[in-house]
Amino acid sequence: MFYFLIVIAVLLLGYAAVLVSFVRRGKKIPPVAYLALAGLNGLLLAAVLAWAVSR
Repeated sequence: MFYFLIVIAVLLLGYAAVLVSFVRRGKKIPPVAYLALAGLNGLLLAAVLAWAVSR
C-alpha cells in the first residue's frame, strides 16, 4: 500500500508540473484539468486514510 501512495503522489506532482508549465507558457488551463487534479488529490487522500486505518 505504501508503494501505491508513492506512485499516486508522484503522478500528482507530475500532473501539477504540467499545469505549471501551461501557465508559464501563457496558456489557459482547461477546466477539466481542475477536475482531474481534484480527482488525484481525492484518490491520494482516500489512500492515505485507508493506509492509516489499516495500521
